[in-house]
Amino acid sequence: MSSKASEFDLVISGVGGQGTILASDIIGRSAVLEGKGVRAAETHGMAQRGGSVVNHVRIGCELGSMIPLKGADCLLALEPVEALRYIEYLADDGVIIMNTESVYPVTVTTGKATYPSVDSIVEKLKETHRVIAFNASEKAAEAGSRQAMNVVLVGAVSNFLPIKTETLLDRVKEMVPPKTIDTNVKAFEMGRSMVE
Repeated sequence: MSSKASEFDLVISGVGGQGTILASDIIGRSAVLEGKGVRAAETHGMAQRGGSVVNHVRIGCELGSMIPLKGADCLLALEPVEALRYIEYLADDGVIIMNTESVYPVTVTTGKATYPSVDSIVEKLKETHRVIAFNASEKAAEAGSRQAMNVVLVGAVSNFLPIKTETLLDRVKEMVPPKTIDTNVKAFEMGRSMVE
């Protein structure tokens, strides 16, 4: 019996407008439908575009909704700097799945701050963790819409979740706009295939 309070702890981080909350909802609802207890928390909830958004999703968890520091099995980052920002939540043996396409904050676009190179972010994260990094926005565009980037990443993380792929795909079909179902299914499958 492990001392861990949950079956799987996932931190999803991104920038407002990227679909962090939908990604979290797809995974949370899927777990509930498979009879697993879910505790979820959205913190720093700046749903405005550009603000940092982080969701904690605890699958098979009866206790608190906040993942303790160094407690997450996986960090799913929809944006590179957001992976760095929340790395302290990831367990030492945890996995980072990240989109390599940057969203530049106003401080960078106005010249008040500089944005690190994505390569340097990936290298830094690889010093301590397994990192699966790819341009999920480009994969989504190949699937039919850049908006499906969050679903590409849900597909990638599905390789690690204690949830059946079919359950996740059914939730995707149910929760995205009807006209976009085919694109999102393709996006999910492309993301799933990015993990060896």
